Amino acid sequence: MIPDSTLTGIAEFFIKGGPFMVLLVLLSVLSLTAALLRAWRLRESQILPFQVIDAVEALKPGDTLESLYHAMEDHPSATSRILGTLLSHLNWPKSENLEAVQTRARHELARMEKGLMILEMTAGAGPLIGLLGTLSGLVGIFAALGGAGDPVVVARGISEALNTTIAGLAVAVPSLIAHSYFLRRIEMQAVTMESVAAELLAKLYQPASHR
Repeated sequence: MIPDSTLTGIAEFFIKGGPFMVLLVLLSVLSLTAALLRAWRLRESQILPFQVIDAVEALKPGDTLESLYHAMEDHPSATSRILGTLLSHLNWPKSENLEAVQTRARHELARMEKGLMILEMTAGAGPLIGLLGTLSGLVGIFAALGGAGDPVVVARGISEALNTTIAGLAVAVPSLIAHSYFLRRIEMQAVTMESVAAELLAKLYQPASHR
């Protein structure tokens, strides 16, 4: 259990931050929500189910595509949709089929990247809002300082004004880390999907392959 003194200190930290602290709290909630949604959407089962990959790797020239169709149907995913585009255009020339697959892959990649803009925005906006809150607080402090300001009171006011800068960085740093992590994860998954599609394309367009 968190001690009451700690909870009181946290509450005072946010209250003394002023109205800009409300924006930072909302921004942190938005960033956390976007990160959790991306983590859920980018699961391996949603992008690269091993059953589909194994079905492609096990495919031999002359084999039927029944097992691959079953794997794709049982495990709908970004990879399954890309391969489905490939299989639905087997009567096309290889180059045209490849273009169709690439178009579908770009569409799936855009879906995977959906939400990363929010993390990028919060990573950039957090420190700026924090700095704006700090500057606003400092303006108020020096405006009320006058000629008989107590240095101790001024120092305390500056310390309180810096609360928004701290909060802004606290929002920005996790958002930046999450954005970089998900971006790298998407790049790795995209490479794997491209490799699987290329393997299937090569197998199906062999002169002796069964279509």
